[in-house]
Amino acid sequence: MMLLQISAAQGPDECCLAVSLALRQFHKEAQAMQVELNEVEREDGRLPGTLRSVLLMLNGDAAESLAAKWCGTLQWICESPWRSGRSRKNWFIGAARFSPAAVLKESEIRFETLKSSGPGGQHVNKTESAIRATHIASGISVKVQTERSQHANKRLAYLLIAHRLEQLEQQQLDQQRAERRMFHHQIVRGSPVRVFKGEKFTPLA
Repeated sequence: MMLLQISAAQGPDECCLAVSLALRQFHKEAQAMQVELNEVEREDGRLPGTLRSVLLMLNGDAAESLAAKWCGTLQWICESPWRSGRSRKNWFIGAARFSPAAVLKESEIRFETLKSSGPGGQHVNKTESAIRATHIASGISVKVQTERSQHANKRLAYLLIAHRLEQLEQQQLDQQRAERRMFHHQIVRGSPVRVFKGEKFTPLA
């Protein structure tokens, strides 16, 4: 089991369309390679039929090979369906396999079993195969009922928690970078907290 994300990042609507088309092609290749594919999460684009990102779960002997073919920058060469007369024909999206950067201990996560909800007939109504996982320190919580097996749902929940934690860490790093960039424009001349002088940078106070 592994997670793979296809994303338009901050690209325009054409990139979001490329993600949707890439997902369709990915399904075809997964079927041809006998890789079981489940969609875990998706973020719709601004326009109908487009996707900002999609998170996929891959299972099967050929999952590694399939993921290796897709990971990296993906280029789509096509005229924009929305910008007639424009010369731009190259659109870029990305695909990345997720591997937890740090190993989480199960003691850091609280797991609860639940009855699955939604379509599925008697199996869904009677079997407590769904899992809710909560990362105790951060409060991040996910509910998983993609698989019929409780064990498989628990494993996926673990991966999703690790994925969310990595995303949170990346967001914090991005915010820190943005704050550092803003700092360059916020330095006030005058009223210094310390003063240094000369080539030896000698402190005066």
